[in-house]
Amino acid sequence: MSYTKDKYFSEIRPALKKELGISSEYMIPRLEKVVLNCTSKDAGHDKKVMQAIVDDLTTIAGQKAVMTMAKKSIANFKLREGAEIGAKVSLRRDKMYEFLDRLIYMALPRVRDFGGLSKKGFDGRGNYSMGVKEQIIFFEINYDKIDKIRGFDINICTSAKDDKSAVALLKALNFPFRD
Repeated sequence: MSYTKDKYFSEIRPALKKELGISSEYMIPRLEKVVLNCTSKDAGHDKKVMQAIVDDLTTIAGQKAVMTMAKKSIANFKLREGAEIGAKVSLRRDKMYEFLDRLIYMALPRVRDFGGLSKKGFDGRGNYSMGVKEQIIFFEINYDKIDKIRGFDINICTSAKDDKSAVALLKALNFPFRD
């Protein structure tokens, strides 16, 4: 079991219940899933780029990434409907907590000039989105085997109904937000 999961169930749930004034155990905010998403303009034209994206996300997440297809054709971007443009992976339960452990305690401290996460990534419904500029901040990625440095998006979905509850949850999970 991961450190974050243990801490959530033993310390954070009771503290959030008291801090937010929640009466029911089922109303306490919790993490539902983490989605990693990476797209590239070159992926539709080059199969090697697409395979590299899938391999990187699979290595980082510890779970097989699936390819995403274009929904529409856009002539200005030389994009056809159904073309492979990226990859995504959804993490739930234990794999989600293990990924968050690696993100918070190992990957984010490796970001150059890291000053904390912005609170502007909340969507008003309790979900948080952030971007990572380099996949090499994760220890799983072998620096010698990458063809190009790519970034990807991380979306953290919570059961919180508003941003205030989501901020309290993520701060309790040691997310390094800027104040």
